[in-house]
Amino acid sequence: DISNYMVTLNNQKRLLKDKFYENSVHYCNGGQFSVTKELISFCFSLKYAGQEYTVLIDDNDIPIEIDDLEKFLEDINSKYFEAANQYFAEYNKIKANRSIESIMDFSI
Repeated sequence: DISNYMVTLNNQKRLLKDKFYENSVHYCNGGQFSVTKELISFCFSLKYAGQEYTVLIDDNDIPIEIDDLEKFLEDINSKYFEAANQYFAEYNKIKANRSIESIMDFSI
């Protein structure tokens, strides 16, 4: 039973992590950007340096012009923290469950 519980728990955690990554994707000007801490930091450093626009390479290796860097940064910050907060809440629900049945009843 314990091994079944651990397998089920790990599968649920993996599904949650995958959902987090899916929810962390931002689309802008026809480009797809996986929002990461690194992307947020890079955009913040560009904004801090005084840039108002830039060209970024998206997930599909396509150069995308970002004409309003400040709005883009706000959007990706919002996207990242919404996904992270949802991940945190759902992870805590899984962590609180102590049986296979309760974990299996948890819907992702």
